[in-house]
Amino acid sequence: MSLSVPASPRPAAQPVRAAVAADGAAARQVPALWLALLATPAAASANGPVLILPDMARSLGVSTATATWLVTAFAWAMAVGTPLMAGLLRRRGLGVTLRLSAALIVTGTAVLAVAPWLPLAMAGRAAQAAGAAGLITAAMSLAGSVRRMGVIAAGFGTLGAVGPLLGSTLAGLGSWRLSLAVGAAALVALPAVLRRADLSAPPQGTPFDARGAVLLVLTVTALVLIPRQPLPALAGALVAALLLARHVRSHPTGFVPAALLRTRAFVLSAALACTLATSYFALLFTVPQLLRDRTDWSAATIGTGQLAALLTGSALSMALAAASARLSRPRVLTVLLTIGSLAPLTALLTPWAPLLLVTATLAVLATGAGQATLSMYATAAAPAAQRPTAIGLFNLCYQLGGAFGPAVAAALALRA
Repeated sequence: MSLSVPASPRPAAQPVRAAVAADGAAARQVPALWLALLATPAAASANGPVLILPDMARSLGVSTATATWLVTAFAWAMAVGTPLMAGLLRRRGLGVTLRLSAALIVTGTAVLAVAPWLPLAMAGRAAQAAGAAGLITAAMSLAGSVRRMGVIAAGFGTLGAVGPLLGSTLAGLGSWRLSLAVGAAALVALPAVLRRADLSAPPQGTPFDARGAVLLVLTVTALVLIPRQPLPALAGALVAALLLARHVRSHPTGFVPAALLRTRAFVLSAALACTLATSYFALLFTVPQLLRDRTDWSAATIGTGQLAALLTGSALSMALAAASARLSRPRVLTVLLTIGSLAPLTALLTPWAPLLLVTATLAVLATGAGQATLSMYATAAAPAAQRPTAIGLFNLCYQLGGAFGPAVAAALALRA
């Protein structure tokens, strides 16, 4: 897979630079570390339940398998919330989006703190995820460069890696409910971002395409449910996607702009991001199982080794994202495709079990650097007025990779 680009390295960098300039002073006024703090606690929150699902199930009076609906609810709300929050950002501006996102996180965390039943806890978890989606979209819209986006992407990888251990530790110190509140740490950055960002830019006053939004939500919902109900969800996804495609043809400037879907660089960037994310999340669940099967390592040793591998990959992804600003787009894509292909191939073919940890490093390296660079390529290809929408749809594709990856891991486990 490749993107159509000019032959010369220098012109290939121009669309990204143009996008940076068009984003204005707001992207330069907010330090990258504040943006990372605004966006990345969602990664720790998403992975926090991994080791404490049995405790959560006992507390709510359900089986562990049923308690996984909390994970599904979070993934679903992140996926559908991302384009919806991007639409809000485009129509109402940065200030409204940030404040609504913060309110959703506070409300969801408060509900989770007292919820005695699984359905109520799922509602709280979904509110947390929708708020996190808004903060992530806002942070990425303010990044403005591959280097700054790399800081955010590396933060995702780092906090995602420590999320299970952090969740388990907080649950041991207090309650599993405390471990699901880590996403609220993002609110620490909110005053600084509101103070430093340019909130004066007028929002887009285009009419809201409610039907397009509903059809997109239905399509994403069906896709997220495929791992749980494969045949009905797949059929629903196909029907919803066909209806959405028909709607886009009749409303080309609606919630899903036809111009974006016709832009080769955007479509291929989003598709590659989804592919890399799917591979990463599949290996995240597969590598520990393979290590248990091929070694006599303890669970603690496997967990520590994977944590070290993921942290190493996250640091390298930030370095690669920073270096990509000096490389041509074809070279960056070649590096991403090479690293992204090596990760699953190594897991599949290596005869030496410790090399499986290297696959985790390669996977998070490709995904983190890919998210940083590909998001800039995708938004640079979009018209200025549609960049918030482009960010939302790009992030939606990444979140779908997070839903598909565990399903691939489960299918591989069944075949083993």
